[in-house]
Amino acid sequence: MARAPLFGLILAAGFLFVLRVPQAGPPPSRIETDFSSNPADAGWRVFGDASLFRWDADAGCLAVTWDSARSNSYYYLPLGTWLTRDDDFRIEFTFTLDDIAVGTTPGKPYAFQLALGLVNLAQATDPAFRRGTGMDSPNLVEWNYFPESGYGTTVAAVIVSESNAWANPSHNTSWNNPACDLQIGTSYRFVLDYRASAQRMEFEMVLGDQRFSLAPVTIPETFGDFAVDALAISSYSDAGQDPDWSGSVLAHGRIDGILLEVPPPPIRRFRGGWIEGAWRAEFTGWLGWEYTIEASSDLRAWSAIDGPSDGTGRRQALTDPHPASDRSFYRIRANSQ
Repeated sequence: MARAPLFGLILAAGFLFVLRVPQAGPPPSRIETDFSSNPADAGWRVFGDASLFRWDADAGCLAVTWDSARSNSYYYLPLGTWLTRDDDFRIEFTFTLDDIAVGTTPGKPYAFQLALGLVNLAQATDPAFRRGTGMDSPNLVEWNYFPESGYGTTVAAVIVSESNAWANPSHNTSWNNPACDLQIGTSYRFVLDYRASAQRMEFEMVLGDQRFSLAPVTIPETFGDFAVDALAISSYSDAGQDPDWSGSVLAHGRIDGILLEVPPPPIRRFRGGWIEGAWRAEFTGWLGWEYTIEASSDLRAWSAIDGPSDGTGRRQALTDPHPASDRSFYRIRANSQ
């Protein structure tokens, strides 16, 4: 049996916590946007300067301006859930660069990034969020493009934790890669594929029938966690940078064919409570998973009460038939088989 980390539904006195795990077994959910119809109808929204984003109905794409002289601005889609280091997910999109210039803000002559990825919406829209400092932009999983400004072109995948720890790829393998010298008017497909079991994100660029494997990102043990809840095309402000290395950018491009695959929860339609003096948890599980109900008095030490029980794909239940007075909390452990 392949072990998966805990999926917990921790219940006590009317409150609920959900802890996520790498998913295996059920097919992933897919969010696809090809911009053939108005993305606003599918829930896409704007924060910040709305003039930076324009749906091009005729071309069927999103026309984007990345202007670091303006405030942080996002064209974003709320996910309605959190993704963390314990979740599998995959992002794909097509990017076409129309024009780009660096050093467009006086006193900031170097390059600044274009970005697309996953953000923590509450933090990314906070005035204190500054991408340029490297220390004030927590909870990010994103694609970055830095044009040439004396240090080579950079296309990189980046993951930043909730405490601003960085899981960067290697400088030598991702920066100054000739394949990353993006050409004006050429459409590139980028793929960021994160696997929780390996704590690693593979990064790939596709040009026609050519595929380029770029530097992956591996999360170290000391990294902590990230929590993101929105897919965003991000135009960041260049404020807050080190004056000796400040950069700025003004670019126009097109985004199309966005795909986000996210895992469905291994526990669905959960309902729990007291029934005739016993604690009973009812839920729909997945085939290929097994489930155990555990109890604790202090959220530290846990003991198995019922299970493991194989997932049925239908409604099933786990029960504590003889609840003890010191069992204040319950959770369900879900392991992939």
